[in-house]
Amino acid sequence: MVRRTKEDALATRDSIMDAAEQLFVEQGVSGTTLQHIATAAGVTRGAIYWHFEDKGALFNAMMERATMPLEAAMQTLDCAAGADPLGHLRSYALCVFDLTIHDPKARRVFEIATLKLEYVGEMSAMRGRRRQHREQFMASAERIVREGIAHGRLKGTVKPHAAALGLFILIEGLVRSWLITPDFDLEQLGAEIVDTHLDSLRA
Repeated sequence: MVRRTKEDALATRDSIMDAAEQLFVEQGVSGTTLQHIATAAGVTRGAIYWHFEDKGALFNAMMERATMPLEAAMQTLDCAAGADPLGHLRSYALCVFDLTIHDPKARRVFEIATLKLEYVGEMSAMRGRRRQHREQFMASAERIVREGIAHGRLKGTVKPHAAALGLFILIEGLVRSWLITPDFDLEQLGAEIVDTHLDSLRA
């Protein structure tokens, strides 16, 4: 009985976060109230307060359970680049595009974090999370670029920091642009744009 009660509570908590996630995408974080979320989840506001202190706590819990495309693709950069550093970086970009298109939850949370949120007050924790991810990407990408230069695969004049930051901004910008107006093929055109950037680094 106790176990069932705990399972029910977890199921209710998840349903509240599911409802919040959908509403945040549809009408923005600031435009969504706890009453909106309660109605969508089929619970009372009191039930929400039993699980979450306030909307900020609910938002942070919802985001903590999710992984955005740029974060989920990081595993592609963890191993050594080997003889093809640019191919390694390209694989990361294509993985991000694939997740954005084919993983609805990853796409929704990225859209919320980049287009539906003001980084102020109780929501400012998301700024730190995004900064941390960019730092992780930069460390891996700069390492790969330096290895490529050392092995003669990339031009000796390439600046690792500039090359890595340019790629990050390019990938994130393509995803944001596609989410705002999905009137282009993110996978095909995205790959072509990334290739143009990477080819400029090639020795």
